[in-house]
Amino acid sequence: MPTGVKRRYFELIRAGWSGSAAAQAVGVSLSCGSVWFVDAGRVDAIDKPISSRYLNQNDRIEIADGLARQVPVKTIAARIGKSYQTVYREVARNRKPDGRHQPWYAHNQAYLRRRRPKPRRFTLDAALRTVVAAKLAQHWSPGQISRWLRRRFPRRTAWHVCTETLYEAIYRGLITVVSVANLHTGRTYRHRRGRGRSRDGALRQSTRMRPIHTRPASVQSLRQAGHSEGDLIVGASQRSAIATLVERKTRFILLVPLDRDHSARSVGDALIQAFGTLPTGLRRSLTWDQGNELFHHERIERETGIKIYFADPHSPWQRGSNENTNGLLRQYLPKGTDLKAWSGDQLDKVAAELNDRPRLCLDDRTPQQLMTNGTDAKPQH
Repeated sequence: MPTGVKRRYFELIRAGWSGSAAAQAVGVSLSCGSVWFVDAGRVDAIDKPISSRYLNQNDRIEIADGLARQVPVKTIAARIGKSYQTVYREVARNRKPDGRHQPWYAHNQAYLRRRRPKPRRFTLDAALRTVVAAKLAQHWSPGQISRWLRRRFPRRTAWHVCTETLYEAIYRGLITVVSVANLHTGRTYRHRRGRGRSRDGALRQSTRMRPIHTRPASVQSLRQAGHSEGDLIVGASQRSAIATLVERKTRFILLVPLDRDHSARSVGDALIQAFGTLPTGLRRSLTWDQGNELFHHERIERETGIKIYFADPHSPWQRGSNENTNGLLRQYLPKGTDLKAWSGDQLDKVAAELNDRPRLCLDDRTPQQLMTNGTDAKPQH
């Protein structure tokens, strides 16, 4: 029977129709519908869209059909817009006991697994709570405790908690009173990770990014001026920021104020204006990290003619000139500073002072000298 008929049958079942009425509506016998229902196990899931991050019923149907036709997993993943690891994980988690991936059974299993609220592990298990508290008292990190629990209690799978679960329980105060002494970081609160980029936004950006490994050899060799590196310096409470640009060959610094905020649109507008003041020969390429603030990189390229390359995640050494520059700027703009209090003229004075400092990598010449007298000399790495 076509997949569309089965899909409609289970939609009617979820809507509250009886088995006989649903079978009659889609044009199959009651016994055929019963076979489908039994094969699915139980169908009490409410198929409401949660987020595109999660697999929906149609995704699972596509996976099951692809597996039945022996389509490669990577092809199935590309067809539904997910990673191939997601498909492998889905099949491993939600297949039936006989090994088949039945899409309605799998969807219902996923629904039952994510139903909330769930009782927290450390609220229910006092023994686990005591063991973990003892290790925290010995200044073990949550990662060390998580690995130790798996080694020490290999058959007690209920105690195989991941590092993130431990952190959450600690910060909620479910294990012991959270204090600076309990954690290496010294924090007593949950530290927000990332820069606020959604998973959907990250995927859309990552598909269009030009990776650093595709940069021309002239950028790496430092033989040609006009190739810059950039990043943000963020001020107190993440409420202010400035963009820092450094030209790789001359180490010439340009500070770009962000008057409104450091959203992607504001950063894009500011960079377009900043690069617009430079001659064409100094607008060849820009290397940035994969932060959300450069989500408008395609617009920046169109407006300025510059090519933007993105460094690998967690690889600051790929933008070493900019990282070093940001360290020098902290002498003027220490952490915790409200950067909105600095005017454009003040930032220009800071940049001018740094550009007038002799650099060892430039044979004790200054970035201003190289920019003024020409950029024929090649700086040392």
